[in-house]
Amino acid sequence: MRGVLALVAVVVLLLIVGVATGFINLGQTQEAKLPEVEGGQLPKFDADVGDVDVGTKTETIEVPTIDVDTAKTDASEDKDK
Repeated sequence: MRGVLALVAVVVLLLIVGVATGFINLGQTQEAKLPEVEGGQLPKFDADVGDVDVGTKTETIEVPTIDVDTAKTDASEDKDK
């Protein structure tokens, strides 16, 4: 699988280098055009959507506190005992 991926990468790299240096020249030889279509009508849609009310309010939230003791802090507390 890696070999195939590497081969594809090399081929793509060679194509990029070839186009960048002018060795490979890609040019459009014929103009494109849309097919001719007679008549027709775009579809119509009815959409019933909900009503959204957006607002803000002030709220007080209790946030928990967290105490973190490092290993050095734990060791120094053990010596104090």
